[in-house]
Amino acid sequence: MKTIHKNGVETVITYSLSKRQARQFLLQHQRLVSGGSPQGKAAIYDFVRHVGCIQYDPLRIAGHNHELVLQARIPGFVPELASELLYKDRLLVDGWDKNMSIYCTEDWPYFQRRRDMAAERYQGNEALGAMVSHVREELIRRGPLSSLELESKDKIDWAWAPARLSRAAMESMYFWGEISVHHRVHTRRYYDFTAKLLPEHLLSTEDPNVTSEQHYDWYVLRRIGSIGLQWNKSGDGWLGIAGLKSKERTAAINRLLQRDSLREVRVDGLKLPLYMRTSDAHVLEEILANGGTLNHNEAGVDFAAALAPLDNLLWDRELIKQLFGFTYRWEVYKPVAEREYGYYVLPLLYGDRFIARFEPVMDKKNNVLNILRWWWEPDTGLSAEMIPALTSALESLAECTRASSIRFAPGVAVSNGLQALESRFQQ
Repeated sequence: MKTIHKNGVETVITYSLSKRQARQFLLQHQRLVSGGSPQGKAAIYDFVRHVGCIQYDPLRIAGHNHELVLQARIPGFVPELASELLYKDRLLVDGWDKNMSIYCTEDWPYFQRRRDMAAERYQGNEALGAMVSHVREELIRRGPLSSLELESKDKIDWAWAPARLSRAAMESMYFWGEISVHHRVHTRRYYDFTAKLLPEHLLSTEDPNVTSEQHYDWYVLRRIGSIGLQWNKSGDGWLGIAGLKSKERTAAINRLLQRDSLREVRVDGLKLPLYMRTSDAHVLEEILANGGTLNHNEAGVDFAAALAPLDNLLWDRELIKQLFGFTYRWEVYKPVAEREYGYYVLPLLYGDRFIARFEPVMDKKNNVLNILRWWWEPDTGLSAEMIPALTSALESLAECTRASSIRFAPGVAVSNGLQALESRFQQ
């Protein structure tokens, strides 16, 4: 249901949804539905442009985070496709948005404010400044370099711990935009001058957001679009927006509502309203017109996916708990004794609900994707109709990791009733 509230000359459009309808919209928005995305690099670029950014993380237990995000959505995804967009086509760029992220190169001017803040933050340190000058000379002389290729053993207090001065200098130059990632070897970044990597017209374009208010409005709208639905409540979904406190966030949301750039969404059982981009309203209205149904085939739900720990859908985990009844924490940085599940555990989406989580580890030596452990959600188990979708989800993960086979650790299939699924990978 859609209602229009008038307050003077201002109009706010509000949608009233069930939790199921809200889930349907989120999954359609995130393209976590059957047929949500086509294959290929164009589809990858289109998705990143649609959500603004996807998070990067250096851990690679069963694929990097951004690769897991993409394999869940892009049929036939392999990591080389993302690497080409980043380091050959230069349509995507390694940067900072919600922490370490990948976003479209066309967005470069909008982050000038962040780069200016970084330049101010790192000025005034003589040792760092001298190393920056040395880095410039070496890049001119030798071309793309990593910090390890600079002969420097001196250290500096940096971020969470002391770091080599060469690394601190290169990261400083990266943060203020003078250098960018030329390519990666595994997780190691090789840098070159940004002026050699990105189009001149982008580098010369001034920040379109002149005032802080304009910047906050742009960023709030962007971040809501990164998830699909978001509330005005502190949480991980808002991380990475410098200076955006509760007061500034509320003011930005109100301005965007008044301009009809955002619309309000009321969901049964949620105390706080949610917000969505007005540009996405046609998707929600189509779902409401169709009764909020997912695509089904005759055998039942035809879509499943293993999601990344830092998947856009999971950015606000309290919202996921409220809408999906699923509690997820990434426990990779927790001490072993404090973990409820495991080191690198992925949620398993089936249709519009989370049915399980599992711990995959890639055995690179034997080229095998091992499923070490598996946990069903309460009152859930394998049914015959699940098998085709779950098989496809695990095969997609295996293709992303370049595994030639999938194996369940001894006892995992039997103890979790997964024998029929396991048999699919033994044929």
